[in-house]
This record gives sequence, structure tokens and C-alpha cells, in this order.
Amino acid sequence: MTAGGQAEGAGAGADPASARLPSRVAKLLSALFYGTCSFLLVLINKALLTTYRFPSPIVLGVGQMAVTIMILYVSKLNKIIHFPDFDKKIPTKLFPLPLLYVGNHISGLASTSKLSLPMFTVLRKFTIPLTLLLETIILGKQYSLNIIVSVFAIILGAFVAAGSDLAFNLEGYIFVFLNDIFTAANGVYTKQKMDPKATEFNQWKNVLFIIQFLLSCFLGFLLMYSTVLCSYYNSALTTAVVGAIKNVSVAYIGMLVGGDYIFSVLNFVGLNICMAGGLRYSFLTLGSQLKPKQPVEEENISQDLKV
Repeated sequence: MTAGGQAEGAGAGADPASARLPSRVAKLLSALFYGTCSFLLVLINKALLTTYRFPSPIVLGVGQMAVTIMILYVSKLNKIIHFPDFDKKIPTKLFPLPLLYVGNHISGLASTSKLSLPMFTVLRKFTIPLTLLLETIILGKQYSLNIIVSVFAIILGAFVAAGSDLAFNLEGYIFVFLNDIFTAANGVYTKQKMDPKATEFNQWKNVLFIIQFLLSCFLGFLLMYSTVLCSYYNSALTTAVVGAIKNVSVAYIGMLVGGDYIFSVLNFVGLNICMAGGLRYSFLTLGSQLKPKQPVEEENISQDLKV
């Protein structure tokens, strides 16, 4: 019996519900892993760039990318993972993903250093409508009215909050919107296919700072890995949604820590509208992602495999 015949026989006797279980578990765990890594990285980056006043987001970004390359290289040498050696054709095949990754990385760190955590997380929610728009244009996806209403609430809340931001920083706003564009484009395309001030920084002898710096570098690798994993098992939109759920907790924590959030009633109302829209949108999207396929579709797939 061939391997295809064995797979067919095993599939015929398996319970459809149990066959779907590993896939649903993988979706949930990958989304949870991504959300946790993203949450921790934002808090640590904020502490490094604001509390310790580390002067160079670029150096921090280079450190994260260097750790990522080192881990991948060591893993390949030990045959833990396998990927082809560098080839001149690889940059062409991957384009524009490397540019999107670098742009996303640098703009994200720069905006984190210049905005309060609540405003940073609210403005980062523009990733969701941008991702939805790009998936509609590039991947040809369509979305329900409920999801569109939720996106409208996100945009409305963000505009209300931004319009009453007493700590408005134009440079920070520009960076965070660039970060939104890079994040959305990077997610969709993935699914489809040194500063002198840093060397003179006076905290390099601070053990606690060094630990957080190294942890940020390691979490940079974990975030990249978890993003790819979540996009693989789910979709680029689901990855953006999980990030939005994570941002809710980051925003409210950021009101209490960091020291750079200035409270105003209108701004707080806008934050909450945006958060509510983001949560509703997140649950609607994740619910549709985790919904089991219809038996008719499974039968059609089985017939296609037999042919």
C-alpha cells in the first residue's frame, strides 16, 4: 500500500472532530505565543527607551536582529532547523519582505520612545483597517458588516483620542503610522509568499539595564518567530487582531506606568471607544477563524484527494 493509500485509510476511520483538534490547538497556541511575546517586548522596549532613556532605537533594533541571526545560524549548525544557504536569488524572491521587516522594526521602536503607551497602542490599531484593506486588495478577501462596524469604531476612537492628546508628538505620530503600514504590509506579504550616543550611554554598567537589553534582543527573535507561526496557522489578519487584544492590556498598564501619559476626559473616552471596537473586532475575527469547516467541504476535499 502506498503512503497516499495509508493516509486515505487512516483518514477514513478517524473522527472528524479529533482530526480538527490539532489544527485548532495549533491556532490557539500560536496566537497566544505571539500575543505574549509582543506584550513583553513592548513593555521592555518602553522601559529601555523611556525609563532608562536609551538614546538609540536603531542600536536596539540592530541588537535584536543580530541575536535573531545568531540563533538561526547556531540552530542550523546543530541541525535543529534547516534552511538553504545564502543565494543571490534569495533577496529577489523575498522582496519586499526584508525592507518591510527593517522598516517595521525601526519605526516601531522610534514611535515607542516618543509616545505614551496608551496612545502608542491606540494608534497601532490602525494596523487592523490597513491589514483588512490590503487583504481585500491583494488576497481578494471579503468581510462581514459586523467586522466593518468594529473597524469603524476603532478608527473613530483613535481619532477622538488623538484629537485630545495633550502630549501630542508629531514625530511620534509619523513613526507609529509608518509602523502600522509596515506591519500590515509585512503580514500580508508573508502570508502571500549604529549611533555614537549608544556607545557613550551611561547605563551600560547597570546590570538591570543590561539584562533588560538582552531580554529585548531575545524577545525580538521570539516575536519574529511567533509572528510567522501565528500567520502560518491562522492569517495575517488574525495576527493583527491578536496584537490588538494585547494592546488593550498594554494601554491600561501604560496609564499607570511610564509617566508620560497625560489624562484628559475626551482622550480617555476615545481610548475606550477604540479599545471596545478592537475587542469586538478581535472576537468576531478569531471566532470566524476557529469555526470548523462544513462537512460538505471536507467531503469535497476527500474526493479531490482520491482523484
